[in-house]
Parts: sequence; structure tokens; C-alpha cells
Amino acid sequence: MIEVKKTAIEGVLIIEPKVFGDDRGYFMETYNAPEFKEKGIPYDFVQDNQSKSKKGVLRGLHYQINHPQAKLVRVLEGEVYDVAVDLRKNSPTYGKYVGVLLTGENKKMFMIPRGFAHGFVVLSENATFAYKCDDVYHPGDEGGLPYNDPSIGVEWPYEGEPLLSEKDQHHTPLAESKVAFDL
Repeated sequence: MIEVKKTAIEGVLIIEPKVFGDDRGYFMETYNAPEFKEKGIPYDFVQDNQSKSKKGVLRGLHYQINHPQAKLVRVLEGEVYDVAVDLRKNSPTYGKYVGVLLTGENKKMFMIPRGFAHGFVVLSENATFAYKCDDVYHPGDEGGLPYNDPSIGVEWPYEGEPLLSEKDQHHTPLAESKVAFDL
């Protein structure tokens, strides 16, 4: 059982699963294809990914150029601020973002449709991040935007310089790249 909440950007959703807990721990269903479809989330996921990162690591803002992916993301342990940037060509929210705090405690999930850049920063000492994708990863098809792109203006709730991969230090800003998905 899930509760689906809309965000300020069409198609980007916050999903809150029903958690059954007692003094032994908890149980929750993280994905149920018929229920997701019934609630207007029609994706057929084909790949699961998981990462672990330390505090201050910022991964993103990433997208696949020719094989855009929808992603259902969540945090298993720790705390991250997760961001989706709308890159859909004819969208009224093109270049805008939605951010959400995902934690192992709140168990929220973030549904990001195709046509978005995605990234997150780790706020806890460590975080384990898991996500489902509706297309497989295609090496060489990667694109990205700078996490601090002024035209997007993401307000990352992290003080100091984030820890970036070499690749994430060299992305072209949106105003120059003009990336837009015609979906």
C-alpha cells in the first residue's frame, strides 16, 4: 500500500509506503507493479542499482542522452537530499527542479520520470541509496549538468564544498548545453 503525493513538477511524485512495525522491527512493500500502475505510475523497471556514499558526496546531476531513464529512488540507511531537474523540451517547468529529503527513517520514495536530470547529496555520515530504472545503463550515453548551475539554482542543504567525481566537475551548464528531451 502506497500514498502518492504530487510535487510542483508534473510527473515527479513522492511515494510513501505503508510501514507495518512493532517491537521486532518493520515490514513494507517497496514496489508492487499492479498497485503502481493503478495509481498512475506505469513504468516497467528493468534494472536495480545501489550505492553507498559518505557525508558530502554529491552525485549528479545525471541523465542519459539517447536512453532517458525513469527512476524510483529511495534511501535504505542514512539521509540524502535528492533532486530532479525537468529537461523535457515543451514542459512549462523546463529547467526547474524539485528536491526532497529521503531517509532510512522516513522511507519516502521519489519517482522521477524520463526526461529529467537527477542527483543527490549525502547529509548523514553515510547513506545507502537504491533505485529502480526503466531502462538499463548505457555506457557512453551519459550527460550531466553542474550541481551548482546558476540557471537551475538548486538550494543544496549542505554546507561546504561537496565531494564530486572527476566527471561531475566538468559538466556544461544548461544555458550552454540546451539539453531538452522531446518525450
